[in-house]
Amino acid sequence: MVSARERSQKADPLRGKVVVVTGASRGIGLAIAQELADAGCRLALAARFGDPRQIRSLEQKLDAFVRPCDIRDERSVSKFFAAVKKQFGHVNVLVNNAGLVGPTRNAAQLSTADWREVIETNLTGMFLCTRAALPLMRRGASIVNNLSVAAKQAFPGMAAYNAAKFGAAGFTNALREDLRGQGIRVIGLYPGATDTAIWEQFWPQAPRRRMMSAATIAQAVLFALTLPPEATVEELVIAPTGGSL
Repeated sequence: MVSARERSQKADPLRGKVVVVTGASRGIGLAIAQELADAGCRLALAARFGDPRQIRSLEQKLDAFVRPCDIRDERSVSKFFAAVKKQFGHVNVLVNNAGLVGPTRNAAQLSTADWREVIETNLTGMFLCTRAALPLMRRGASIVNNLSVAAKQAFPGMAAYNAAKFGAAGFTNALREDLRGQGIRVIGLYPGATDTAIWEQFWPQAPRRRMMSAATIAQAVLFALTLPPEATVEELVIAPTGGSL
């Protein structure tokens, strides 16, 4: 006989699961947080919040545990995950979403400071958060790394971003092999053009109507996380139906 708890887990497989989302203050990170909150997850959200009111708003709206965290800073990451451990005791899902495009310049015009900021945010930050989360994760847990289509395709003027994302894809693939025997799923998320504020930086006139919504990306992540435990999606590539912009 199937117990009420087992029926509940089948109907809502993520209910009660502890999920960490970085870069959760806006865009895809916020959409993923909202989707997983609706699925009954307990959320721990991190971002470089500039306004304390934003933290309080997210805490109330999503009933979430929200703390500022600079993923480039090892001490900041350690402090955040120590707080997560104290609050929840463990982590079921880590969504490494925080990212930064940086200035769009040819490599010859790119400053060392800009290069380092992009690499440290998109690559080193992903490593630091993953390393801090792993001691809190057990068999059946999942890691989702938001890599972007820029992890598969190079773009002019984006040398630092492409380098960081290609590196993050390599890290993701190696991490999957490291954790395969431990039963921890590692999912590479490769969203194409998505309608977020990031376009205002380098293409304000971009045709937003042809892009996917952040909510669409979040729904795809939810699908991957609710697969039966004997299956996984290793690469989640999502593209607009209308093709490239």
